[in-house]
Amino acid sequence: MNEFKDVFPRGEENTAYSKYFVGQSYLNMLSVEQVVIGNVTFEPGCRNNWHIHHAKSGGGQILLCTAGRGYYQERGKEPRELKPGDVVNIPAEVKHWHGAAPDSWFSHVAVEVPGTETKNEWCEPVSDEDYRRLK
Repeated sequence: MNEFKDVFPRGEENTAYSKYFVGQSYLNMLSVEQVVIGNVTFEPGCRNNWHIHHAKSGGGQILLCTAGRGYYQERGKEPRELKPGDVVNIPAEVKHWHGAAPDSWFSHVAVEVPGTETKNEWCEPVSDEDYRRLK
C-alpha cells in the first residue's frame, strides 16, 4: 500500500454498499450537491457487482481513474484495463462492473450523470471464474 498514492483521501470502509462488492472498498463522498461525486478505492481483487444505471433520460456514470490499476467491463464485451488518467463514460442502461486488478489497489472518481428518474439496479456478482481470466 506504500506505493499507492491517490489524489483524494481514501475515505471510510464502504459499509453502505458492501453487499454489492466482492472484497473491501472505501468511499469518500466528494460532492452530494448539484452532481454526486465519490472517490471509490478498491483493495486488490475487490470489484463491484454487475449493475445498471437506469434513467428515463440522461443518467449514467463517468469514471475518472486516479490511482492503481483496475478493470471495467460491459456485458458482452471484453474487460478494459484502467490506469490513472483513463476516463470511462458509461451510458444509462448499460450493464457493467468495475474494480481493482487482482494484484493492485485501484481508485476512481465516480460521477453520477444527472438525469430524470435515475436509479441503480444491482445485479449478480462478477464470478470468480470470469475475474480470474483478467490479463
